[in-house]
Amino acid sequence: MAFDPETYVYLDYAATAPLCEEAAAAMAPYQVPGRANLSVGGNANSLHGPGRAAFEALEAARRSLARDLGASRPSEIVLTSGATEADDAAVLGIARAAAAERRRRGAGAGFVPHFVTTAVEHDAVLAPAKRLEAEGFRVTRLAPNRQGFVEPAALEAALDADTVLVSVQAANSEVGSIQPIAELARAAHAAGALFHTDAVQALGKAPLDLGALGVDAASLSAHKVGGPKGMGALYLKARTPFEPQAVGGGQEDGRRSGTQNVAGAVGFAAAAHAVTGMLDEEAPRLRALRDALYARLAALPGVEATVRVDPGSAGFLPNIVHVLGDGLESETLILRLDMQGFGVSGGSACSSHSLEPSHVLRALGIDADRAHGALRVSMGRYTTREDVDAFAEALEASLAWNR
Repeated sequence: MAFDPETYVYLDYAATAPLCEEAAAAMAPYQVPGRANLSVGGNANSLHGPGRAAFEALEAARRSLARDLGASRPSEIVLTSGATEADDAAVLGIARAAAAERRRRGAGAGFVPHFVTTAVEHDAVLAPAKRLEAEGFRVTRLAPNRQGFVEPAALEAALDADTVLVSVQAANSEVGSIQPIAELARAAHAAGALFHTDAVQALGKAPLDLGALGVDAASLSAHKVGGPKGMGALYLKARTPFEPQAVGGGQEDGRRSGTQNVAGAVGFAAAAHAVTGMLDEEAPRLRALRDALYARLAALPGVEATVRVDPGSAGFLPNIVHVLGDGLESETLILRLDMQGFGVSGGSACSSHSLEPSHVLRALGIDADRAHGALRVSMGRYTTREDVDAFAEALEASLAWNR
């Protein structure tokens, strides 16, 4: 069924954000065809004029991203095809390199490299964790508390002399809990381990200074903040052990081979600069919408917040509302709302076609039947109070029809 983008109320920003004006304008020169494209559209690794122009644009984007992310130098930003590649590269590349370095330094015969993550990570971290396990690593998956937070004491208890890497997301994409990353990174470092964070959902929604947080690596995505799809970055702190996963041409200082997507990098940098620049205004605005929607939905029969988000709370992302409904099947409800012109989800877009209940909700202790009735509303830059009010009315009507 076709939908009208002029009237459709899009409330699935945690899955992807619409392309923002700043990214579109930055990329526009790269969309011209033919000879006109040579002024910006060369291969950034070529020595001729078009190549030099592309290289200059690529490095300007890298410098911009480094400034906005809190990196100490542009070379710490490795451009990737997206956050999934960045997560894979960080988990596999750092864990393997760190384990090899331990062995070179004389780790004993009983050394079994240990990777620690959480049970609520994105599959882009959980899948490479399984691969490490198959390679002989020990893997610990920490359970969060009922509100979705990983407690530093739980991490400290899991760490041991063989731990080489810890990976904890900065913010959860389903329930919105913001993890105490700086404290968790300090605990990992105190045990001699490196620390990676999947910062995809945090960028543009919460303060994010990677240098101040003290992490060794972080994964980021362009399309979550209004940049182009197929573009991401891996922040890799200088001197962090790393084994590249994409090898061949030696681009990105040998850390990620493949001809760089110059237009994508330029668009990503423009979008990241826009969202970080408007954070002080946008976060309170979105938080007010979040709190109003939670209050409105709490009044509906059979609907309850999945986690307790107090009004004004900065411990959760300002743009995510997550609820559970008694006797509801989220897929049916999502399609019914879509027919009325509202786009929401039941959780991560990467698992939206799975019949299994969310692994995040199961890790929070929510039983499968309840988890099947989950609904996630995620807002963004173009969401208005009118959008939120109209959605609440549509949901109420849908629930009444269901009853």
